[in-house]
Amino acid sequence: MLKTPENGAALVEALRELGFTLTDDQAADVQRGKAFVQIKDGPFDLDLIFAPDGIDTFEAAWRRHVEVDGFPVCHPDDIIASKIAAGRAKDRETLPRMEAFRDYWRQRRSNMGQGH
Repeated sequence: MLKTPENGAALVEALRELGFTLTDDQAADVQRGKAFVQIKDGPFDLDLIFAPDGIDTFEAAWRRHVEVDGFPVCHPDDIIASKIAAGRAKDRETLPRMEAFRDYWRQRRSNMGQGH
């Protein structure tokens, strides 16, 4: 999503509708698109990352996004690039599983005639 005040306000509203309890500071951080916002008071823990490592721009990532059950999702290659760029130990540990999933996903899409 583009970082605009309108999108930020819509995201805050959507999070609250989903059952997340946001403090005033968290809501303000989400609305202004702070690089990283962690929310632990809701139906599950959520990390909002508005500027992920390894992804240059929203526009570029959006051009590569894929649809899953009608929802736009970041392309697996972008998720992998972000984990590599972050360089954290926990990301390096998950990379083989992410890459295996990406390869499985590509093969499945290819078999269904959907390409990448």
